Amino acid sequence: MGCDRNCGLITGAVIGAVLAVFGGILMPVGDMLIQKTIKKEVVLEEGTIAFKNWVKTGTEIYRQFWIFDVQNPQEVMMNSSNIQVKQRGPYTYRVRFLAKENITQDPKDNTVSFLQPNGAIFEPSLSVGTEADNFTVLNLAVAYNNTADGVYKVFNGKDSISKVAIIDTYKGKRNLSYWESYCDMINGTDAASFPPFVEKSQVLQFFSSDICRSIYAVFESDVNLKGIPVYRFVLPSKAFASPVQNPDNHCFCTEKIISKNCTSYGVLDISKCKEGKPVYISLPHFLYASPDVSETIDGLNPNEEEHRTYLDIEPITGFTLQFAKRLQVNLLVKPSNKIQVLKRLKRNYIVPILWLNETGTIGDEKAKLFRSQVTGKINLLGLIEMILLSVGVVMFVAFMISYCACRSKTIK
Repeated sequence: MGCDRNCGLITGAVIGAVLAVFGGILMPVGDMLIQKTIKKEVVLEEGTIAFKNWVKTGTEIYRQFWIFDVQNPQEVMMNSSNIQVKQRGPYTYRVRFLAKENITQDPKDNTVSFLQPNGAIFEPSLSVGTEADNFTVLNLAVAYNNTADGVYKVFNGKDSISKVAIIDTYKGKRNLSYWESYCDMINGTDAASFPPFVEKSQVLQFFSSDICRSIYAVFESDVNLKGIPVYRFVLPSKAFASPVQNPDNHCFCTEKIISKNCTSYGVLDISKCKEGKPVYISLPHFLYASPDVSETIDGLNPNEEEHRTYLDIEPITGFTLQFAKRLQVNLLVKPSNKIQVLKRLKRNYIVPILWLNETGTIGDEKAKLFRSQVTGKINLLGLIEMILLSVGVVMFVAFMISYCACRSKTIK
């Protein structure tokens, strides 16, 4: 009888040990299987999940515009007064609904090239007015090329998953020819996705043709997006700092007068990128800009919640599942004897023309599919691992204690 009981206790302990060991083994094996699957599915080639969503995004993306309506144009032109602006908007367009074109795989260097056509559909229900609304913006306008963006050539990840979606060339070049030194380099991806297995400590680099430069984002917080754990990365104020504050930005300062000997910050002169037009880019309402930039403008109210840029990245796949890209277009206005309305001006202005908010969030159906195919399976595997390990350890300890207790009584 005692032998049967002891044998049963030993058997229970052995079973517990086996479960614990199996749970422990399943952890690295499961991680290896997950990595193998992810590495296969994020490659940009026909037949993968990543390629299908990369060719044509299933997420509805909207670009909202707020126009800065000048309230006192005559006063400014006659007396060089502060410009009083009032934003009007949003005027909303659906964008990025067209599939990539001219997709060409190059097996020699494991890249894929493409052209991203631009299209915009006005959304009256999401706008405050019509496209026919009139505004006063000092009779100046900014021209945009809305035909197509590219050609881009990016790594498809077949030879190294750590390079997937990273831009190799843009318009056939690895540099932009707008800036000096490393500022002119095209770095990172286009921000639609990043190489998988993103770490919080990473600095995510990406290129934006809208601002004619590469920029970066840093981790801010964990976010739950429709049941999917994501990492929120934000553009830090350091990215817009002056060379005095951040020496790495020295090559983005291209002139000494408007920038006050490169001490002003928060605005970027992109005139070389805009055929010589005096265009300056900033965050909306001059967020993170030095006080001297906005001292000639009344009516601005910058705040991080509405005006900063962020990316919500699913860390295992590297997919951007939600984002908000915000930027402001400004024009440099200076006294000029050649232009009648500018003859009386006595100072320079960086005049905000409009700011835009381009947003996209994974849809409910896509989120459900993502949870079932990716995060759900990973969570289930993790749960099984923990259950096996926990139950195994508890069984082993409980049965061993019982066995030792029985042995002690038998000896007595």
